[in-house]
Amino acid sequence: MLKTIKVEDAVGTRLAHDITEIRPGQFKGAAFRKGHEVCNEDICHLQKLGKNHLYLIDLAMDEIHENEAAVLLAAGLAGEGVEWQDDPKEGKIGLHAAMDGLLRIDTACLAAFNMVDEVMCATLHSHTLVKKGQLVAATRAIPLVMKRAPIERAAAIAAQNSGVVSVKALKKVKAGLVITGSEVYHGLIEDKFAPILEAKIIDLGSAVAATAFAPDDETIIAAAIRGHIDSGCDLLLLSGGMSVDPDDVTRKAIRLAGADQIHYGAAALPGAMFLTAYIGDIPLLGVPACGLHHRVTVLDLLLPRILAGEKIGKKEMAFIGHGGLCKDCPECSYPHCPFGKGS
Repeated sequence: MLKTIKVEDAVGTRLAHDITEIRPGQFKGAAFRKGHEVCNEDICHLQKLGKNHLYLIDLAMDEIHENEAAVLLAAGLAGEGVEWQDDPKEGKIGLHAAMDGLLRIDTACLAAFNMVDEVMCATLHSHTLVKKGQLVAATRAIPLVMKRAPIERAAAIAAQNSGVVSVKALKKVKAGLVITGSEVYHGLIEDKFAPILEAKIIDLGSAVAATAFAPDDETIIAAAIRGHIDSGCDLLLLSGGMSVDPDDVTRKAIRLAGADQIHYGAAALPGAMFLTAYIGDIPLLGVPACGLHHRVTVLDLLLPRILAGEKIGKKEMAFIGHGGLCKDCPECSYPHCPFGKGS
C-alpha cells in the first residue's frame, strides 16, 4: 500500500524507490537511491524533477517492491554463463556474459515470461558472439509495488529450462581444410579459399591443424577427409564442388568418406549451397564458392554455433531463413546488421 506525502513534508523520511533524473544528452540515472533520507537541501532538487509528492510504502503480505521483484526475475532468467549483481537500480537488473562465447536465448520461454503482466525482459539476439562482462539482457518489474504471485510465476517460467539467457563458451578445435578443385590442385590458379577459412577459424579461437588439396575426384577427396580425421582433426571444412554441376563431386566424396546426417541447402543468401554432415561426432561443413566473393556468408552464422556445441541439421538451416538474406551493402558492417538475426 502507498501513502502519499507532500515533498516539503518528507524531510527525515527515507525514499521508497529510486528517483530518476534525465538531462537530455548528458545523464539518465538515479538522482536519489532507495533508502536515501530526505533533507532540506533535497526539496528544491526533487521539485525540479517534478516530484511534488513522495510515497511511503507499507507492503501487504501478498505485495512485493520493484527491487525485490527484479532480483527474483533475474535469478530465474539467468542460465549458464550469465552473471548479475543483486543491486537493482530503478527497479532494473542487467544480466552480463560471464565469459566470452555465444549467446543463446530461449525465445519461446522469453515470450511466455513477457506475457506475464507487469514484468519485462529484453535481450540481445540469440546466437550473438559476446565478450565477458557484456550486457546481454535486462529485466525489471514495471510498477513500484505489485502482487507477489505474478512475479513468482514469471520467475518460474524463466527458470523452467535452466534459464532464458545463457552463454556457451566456444570449443577450441583442430580444424582440417580440404580445398577441392582440379584447377587449384594442378596449379592452374592460385588457391584463395584456404586463407579465408583459416582466418575465420582463428578469429573464433581455434586453429587449422592440416590443409589438403584434392582434384575433382571423389575417391581422393574422401581419402583426404579420412586422413584429417585419422590425424586428430575434430572439425572439417571443405571448399568448392558444392554446386549441381556434374563435375562437382564433393558431396559424393563426403558420403563416400562415411558421413551420415547429410543436409544440403541452407535458407540463407549468400550460402544456399552450404552443407553439414557428421562422421561420428565430427562435423563436416561444405562451403560453397560464394565464400570466395562475400566477406560474410551462412558459414559465419553457423560456425560459432557448431563451436558452441550445437548440432546443425535441417531444422537449424531452415530457421535461419528469417533474417538470412544479406543486404549486400557496399560497406559490410556485419555483425552490426540484420543478417542472421532472425534465428
